[in-house]
Amino acid sequence: MLDKYINYDNNKLKVESSSVNSLVKKYGSPLYIYSKNKIIESFSHYKKAFGRNDHLICYAVKANSNIAILQTLAKEGSGFDIVSYGELLRVLKAGGEPSKVIFSGVGKSSFEIEAALKAGIHCFNIESIPEMHRVSRIAEKLNTVANVSFRINPNIDAKSHPYISTGMKENKFGIAYELAIEIYQTAAKDKNLNILGIDCHIGSQITEISPFIDSLNKMLELIEKLQSLGIKIKHLDLGGGIGVKYNNEVTISIDSYVEQVIEKTKHLGLKIILEPGRSIVANAGILASRVEYTKETKDKNFCIIDAGMNDLLRPSIYNAYHEVISIEKNINNNERVYDIVGPICETGDFLAKDRKISVNKGDILAILSSGAYGFTMSSNYNSRPMAAEVIIDDGAEYLVKKRQTHEELFANESLLDK
Repeated sequence: MLDKYINYDNNKLKVESSSVNSLVKKYGSPLYIYSKNKIIESFSHYKKAFGRNDHLICYAVKANSNIAILQTLAKEGSGFDIVSYGELLRVLKAGGEPSKVIFSGVGKSSFEIEAALKAGIHCFNIESIPEMHRVSRIAEKLNTVANVSFRINPNIDAKSHPYISTGMKENKFGIAYELAIEIYQTAAKDKNLNILGIDCHIGSQITEISPFIDSLNKMLELIEKLQSLGIKIKHLDLGGGIGVKYNNEVTISIDSYVEQVIEKTKHLGLKIILEPGRSIVANAGILASRVEYTKETKDKNFCIIDAGMNDLLRPSIYNAYHEVISIEKNINNNERVYDIVGPICETGDFLAKDRKISVNKGDILAILSSGAYGFTMSSNYNSRPMAAEVIIDDGAEYLVKKRQTHEELFANESLLDK
């Protein structure tokens, strides 16, 4: 979505004060461009909503893991929600504090658990009974105690795309609500585990507040039961998932949501942890791409661009909507309806369908709201190099990820000896 950070100035699209056209000329296309100040503003919105109430905002690294973005957030005091050892390394490289890192995910390896314990992370969000036993064994081997929280699956419908819904009983994530008391009682007796909190994350791109409140209420019921059994819960981690505007969606007010959370939990003296990702970076980024050809048929018009599903996967796998605009504001009104597609050899390679746009060969288009799950989900499919990434900070431009070369595509491969 366009806003004060990404908008037209004299009919030319700019990210902050930088011309998208000039950036593409300098760095090539496809090109990811991010607004640093938009990222800071979005993160600060959460901090301001909590005020002086005890809280920790842990940015979900999987949304966009560029270390310059992580560095920006670390300087703002952010914690980090990670799901792999690689993400842990990125956070540490970016200057993030290990004591503000929460390790989530269903498949933590022994190596990852040991590395995280040695780094001194805040806690693990444990998602299964076997994982609990593994964390305990490794903590014992290291002669330490692991801080843990348990991710409880409340069986709440997040009312989002089924591939990004994570809180239903048929999803792979978390521990069944009915088993929660038992697993906490087991953990409380384990000398290698220190229970810090309880975790719940029901999905992503949620645009209604009711699923959040329903899951919050279920967690509060559980906390009170655990407290009555003498099991102290120090923090409540409500995950992330607040939806953003890709088109004209009506989404959740962060202020209203946080206000309700504070009101419902104030009697328990808990630290509240949130794990936003998309809502911090999605609308801070665009993907700029050059038009290679337009192809008109009697049934369909195609605008073929140099970015494909390997660069931005969301439309292909989620049928996700991204607004697509020309970097030069259309003033001639000579628009036609196009499917905007890439060069990948797949019918599923599309960035947008049935869009009315004025476009010619060589034009630059901007695919908006691409800051989250854009570059992080990209690949080398069809042996295509990954795009470059640039961050804009007022008038300063930073190339924070060089464009991959074709030689780098197979640098780690080798021919057979014979």
